[in-house]
Amino acid sequence: MFETLKEQPADKILMLMQMYREDPRDTKIDLGVGVYKDATGLTPVMRAVKAAEQRIWEAQDTKVYTGLAGDPAFANAMIDLVLGDAVPRNTVAAAATPGGTGAVRQAFEMIQMAKPDARVFVSDPTWPNHLSILKYLGMEVVPYRYFDNETRGVDFDGMMANLKQAHAGDVILLHGCCHNPTGANLNSAEWDAVIKLLQETGAAPMIDIAYQGFGDGLDADAAATRKIAAAVPECLIAASCSKNFGIYRERTGLLMAIASDPARHDLNQSTLAFLNRQNYSFPPDHGARIVTTILNDEGLKADWMAELEEVRNTMLGLRQQLADELQRLSGSDRFGFLAQHRGMFSRLGTTPEKVEQLRREHGIYMIGDSRMNIAGLNELTVPILAKAIIDVGV
Repeated sequence: MFETLKEQPADKILMLMQMYREDPRDTKIDLGVGVYKDATGLTPVMRAVKAAEQRIWEAQDTKVYTGLAGDPAFANAMIDLVLGDAVPRNTVAAAATPGGTGAVRQAFEMIQMAKPDARVFVSDPTWPNHLSILKYLGMEVVPYRYFDNETRGVDFDGMMANLKQAHAGDVILLHGCCHNPTGANLNSAEWDAVIKLLQETGAAPMIDIAYQGFGDGLDADAAATRKIAAAVPECLIAASCSKNFGIYRERTGLLMAIASDPARHDLNQSTLAFLNRQNYSFPPDHGARIVTTILNDEGLKADWMAELEEVRNTMLGLRQQLADELQRLSGSDRFGFLAQHRGMFSRLGTTPEKVEQLRREHGIYMIGDSRMNIAGLNELTVPILAKAIIDVGV
């Protein structure tokens, strides 16, 4: 039987990680792997997470299943964090998932159940797993223009021209904030235009919000998601806790399905529970319990928010330092976009050949499409990267 299996494409990030590990150069810089790192190169456990785990360890007296959709307290805490009071709580069905990836997968499965012929409009570029999962499920993908390699900003006119082709029954996949892999976000007026387009076409939005708190702050990063959810009849939201709580390995996410009225809530909720049952039965709970403990305790939440602000401001500082150093070396402001982008990633907008030259000649590791993880830098490595970028003529 197994001899009929076909070789699957190698994961580019995993290949890059292996090459980085085997590189003997002391000056090498890893900008490929999409995890937050502090100035020492460590992905630390946040203070509030450690405190929450201690409380859980002391108080927890069972490891029994929580429920097919996970602990309702986790869903309530996350819905409040992501949506605030944007929509009535009794219109929001929710299920815990193994990470944001699990939420994305379950969302696509729900779309396929509800509308087997639905087209999913996906930004070009987008997070590779979006396309990989859609292809695996056999769902039709329609790309829409997003990133302008010349300006390193959003090609908004091209985006809107493509999205006007959507219609009722289609789904438009949007990044809630800190667009991965480009770092280029829509502004408030552009989000308003997207909302108007959704209302006119009848297409349903699906929002992937994996970096809330990494861009302009917790509430600012959720603003577009909240406006969309309040403005359209139906909406899917896949949320991740990996980045803003730093609990990558705990695989903690939530899928929300917002209905047009409370009467449809129960059907959505039972569908989410059914999908969980088919894929992994009960979702993991430890990460969800950490998040719930933090968000429901005033002191822990305040400490978590303070540390998250430190993380956010560190990345903003690195962005500004890199943009300033590149301006100094080049005598040009053409790299100013780096300070304007938000989140962990920026896309340089250069060729795979230049990216390979950066690796070969300078030990700079980034994805071939020129996505780089800003959090992989520190104050000492920024000048090294800036000099390498100028040397290879990016």
